[in-house]
Amino acid sequence: MTRKFHLAFIFDFAADEWQGPFGNGGSPWNGKFHTEVAVALERACFDFVVVEDKLMVPESYGGSRQAALSQAMIVPKHDPVPLAVSMGLATSRLGIVTTLSTLAYPPFMTARLASTMDNMLGGRYGWNIVTSAEDLAAQNFGMKKLPPRQERYERAEEYVQVVRALFESWDKDAVVLDRDNGIYADHTKVRPINFEGKYFSVRGPLNTVPSPQHRPAFVQAGASPQGRDFAARNADSIIAIANGVQSMKDFRDDIRLRAEKADRDPDEIKVLFCVTPTLGDTERDAQDKQQRMVSSTRFVKDILAQMSALTEIDFAQFDVDKPLPHRLETNGEKGTLDKFQQWGSGKTLRELVIDGAGGLVSSVPLVGTPDQVAERMGEVMEQVGGDGFMLTTPLLRMNRRYIAEVTDGLVPALQRRGLTRAAYTAGHTLRENLLEF
Repeated sequence: MTRKFHLAFIFDFAADEWQGPFGNGGSPWNGKFHTEVAVALERACFDFVVVEDKLMVPESYGGSRQAALSQAMIVPKHDPVPLAVSMGLATSRLGIVTTLSTLAYPPFMTARLASTMDNMLGGRYGWNIVTSAEDLAAQNFGMKKLPPRQERYERAEEYVQVVRALFESWDKDAVVLDRDNGIYADHTKVRPINFEGKYFSVRGPLNTVPSPQHRPAFVQAGASPQGRDFAARNADSIIAIANGVQSMKDFRDDIRLRAEKADRDPDEIKVLFCVTPTLGDTERDAQDKQQRMVSSTRFVKDILAQMSALTEIDFAQFDVDKPLPHRLETNGEKGTLDKFQQWGSGKTLRELVIDGAGGLVSSVPLVGTPDQVAERMGEVMEQVGGDGFMLTTPLLRMNRRYIAEVTDGLVPALQRRGLTRAAYTAGHTLRENLLEF
C-alpha cells in the first residue's frame, strides 16, 4: 500500500534570490511575489506554508552587521502577519502559518491575533511557536541577554497554557445572534481565565469571537530534549531537521514516544522533515546545478553568515579548510548547530558547508529529475514511517523558477505515484487537512 505523506513549505518575508538570473532583484516589498508563491503551493495541494521570522539585525559574523546587510542574510525581513493576510485572501485551502515569538508578543496579543487570523482565513491559520534564540533579539525587548534554554522552554510552556486558556474563554456556541431578544453573545459562555503563573498574569477573557478552528494549528521546531518534549505536548506539526534516513526515523519515533508519555495520540502530530530538492531535466543537469552552487565562494560565506546569525558564533574566525578546533556550544539554535558541525566527523568547515548545501536544512540529499526525487522521497518516507516533508530553498531564498520546478515538476511526479494529495478532500481547516492521513 502506498504511504501518502504531507507537504509544507517554509520561507520568510525577505529578499528573494536577488543576485541570481531568476530572482526579482530583491523582491518588491508589497508581498505580491510571496502571495503568488502561496497560490502556486495551493495549486500543488500543499498542507501549509510557514512564514519564518527573526527579530534582529545579525552582527555575529566577523563581529559586524556588514555581512548580514551586504548579503541580505536574515535581514531585511518584514513582519509575517500582514503577508499572511495577503496570502490567505488569495487562496482558499492552503494553511497559512506565521512565526510569533514568545519573547516578543504578550500571550493575550498572540491569542487575539491568532483568533483574528483564523477567522479571516476561514480556519486555515497556524502559529509557529518560537522562543527566539538570539541575544540581539532579546535586546530589542528590554533584556540584556536571552534566558538559558531551559528557562525559555519553561516560559514558553506557561505561555502556551495562557493562550490555550484564552481560546477556551469563549465557548464554541457563545455567539447566539438572537435577534428577537437582542442578544449577540451569551454572557454566561464567556469568562475570565484569571491565570496566575510564574511568568504571566492574565485576566481574560479574549475579546474576539471563537474562530473556525477555535484553536489554530500549532507548529513548532525543537531538536533539544526540552524542545522535543515541548513539541510532543503541544504541536500539531513539527518542523524537523535530521542527518539521514535513520536519524529521521529515530527523531519521529522519539517524538511519538514522548507524545504517548504526555497522554497524546502520536498520530495527531505530523513530523515534517526539512529538505531542499535540486531538480534538473536530467540527473546530470541537477548534479551540475548543485555543484555550481556549493563551489561558489559566495555560497560558503552565505552559509557561514547564516550560521553565525542563528547561533551567535562568529564563524569568520575559523579556517574554512580545517576542521573546527573544538565542539561548539550555543544558547541559540542548538539543533541547527549540532547538525551543521557534525562533531567528530573530521570534516573541514568548507566540507561542512557543502554537506549543508540545501541551506542547512536538508535532512536527506535530493538531487535529480522530478521523477527520481519523487521516487526517493517515497522510499525515504516508507523507511521513516511518515509523516511528510517541509520543503524550502537554499538559504530560504526563492525564485520563480525553483517554485515552478517544485509545483509543476516534482509535485505532479509525487501525485502520479499516489504519494501526496491531488485535491483537498478532508475539510476546510488546516487541522482537518493535517489529520487526513
